[in-house]
Amino acid sequence: MIITKTPFRVSFCGGGSDMADFYREYGGCVLSTSINRYMYISIHPYFDESKTALKYSRTEIVENLDDIQHTIFKRVLKDMNISGVEITSTADVPSGTGLGSSSAFTVGLLHSLYCYKGKYVEKTKLAAEACDVEINRLGSPIGKQDQYAAACGGLNFITFRRDESVSVEPIIISPEALEALQENIVIYYTGLTHDANKILAEQKSNISDKAKKDNLIKMCELALSMKNSLEMNDLTDFGKILDEGWQRKRELASGIANPRIDELYDLAMKNGAIGGKLLGAGGGGFLLFYCEKYKQHQLDEALGLRKFPVRFEHDGTSVVYLGDKYW
Repeated sequence: MIITKTPFRVSFCGGGSDMADFYREYGGCVLSTSINRYMYISIHPYFDESKTALKYSRTEIVENLDDIQHTIFKRVLKDMNISGVEITSTADVPSGTGLGSSSAFTVGLLHSLYCYKGKYVEKTKLAAEACDVEINRLGSPIGKQDQYAAACGGLNFITFRRDESVSVEPIIISPEALEALQENIVIYYTGLTHDANKILAEQKSNISDKAKKDNLIKMCELALSMKNSLEMNDLTDFGKILDEGWQRKRELASGIANPRIDELYDLAMKNGAIGGKLLGAGGGGFLLFYCEKYKQHQLDEALGLRKFPVRFEHDGTSVVYLGDKYW
C-alpha cells in the first residue's frame, strides 16, 4: 500500500489572477500558504485484478475505466493506463468550502499513481500536470494557484507568467513574525457551501469587463504589497491589505459575496478584525480574519461561528506510507 497526504491551502491575496484569460495578457500572482489539513490518497492492488475499486464519497467498482463516474479518477487512470487497483480518498475538510480540495485531490492522486509505478516526479511537475488535467483535459473554469500550493507547500508568492511558466517563491519572514501571523489569523466555518465552478465560470466571463480587469490588476499589486509587508514583518499592514483585497474580490462576480457573508464580515470588522476575506471562489465555506490575539475572544463571541484552527505547513504533497511491493 502507498499513502500520500496533500495539504489544503489558504489564499490571502491575488486570487483570480491565476486564470489563463487574465495572466496570459497581464501576468498574475497570489500570496498563499498550505495548511495542516490534508487530502489522503491510498492505493494498492485490488484482490480481483480484473476490476478497479474507487472509494470517495461513494464507492465505484468497474471492469472498464470508461465506466468510472468520477471525472478526475477516470481521466487520470486512463491517461496513466492504471487499472486493477483499489484507491481510497479521505479528506480532513469537505469539498465546496474554499480550501482547494479538488486540486489537492488531483495532485495527491497523481503523486500516488506515480509512486505506484515506481517513478519520482518533482513537485512543480505534479502541479503542472494537475493543472493540465483539471483545466485543459476536463475544462474546469479554474486557475492554477491551488495545484501549486498543494504540491509545493509553504507560505509562498506564486507568479503566473504570460508564457504559462510559474514560479513559487517562499516568503522570507522572521520566525517571531511568522508565529505572530499564525496566532493572529482566525478562520471560521460559515456553514454555507458553494458551487465553485459556477462562481468561477462567471468570474472568468467577466474578465473582459474593463472594471473587473482593473480590479484584478490592482489585486496583483496588493499581493505584491502584502509580500513586502510580510518581509518587513509588518503584520498590521498585512491585515489592512487583506481587507482591501476582499473589497475588490467581491466585485469580480455576483456569487462571491451574499447578504449573510457581508453581515458576518461587517460584524467582524466592528469586533477587532483588521481585515479578512472569504476563502476560495466565494459564496460560502470559511471566513478568514486577521485579528490580534487579545481581541479574538471578543470576535469569537460576536460571530458565534465554529472556529477552524489551523497551522501553516511546509512540506506540500508527501508520501506518508510506502509498503512492501508484493505484486
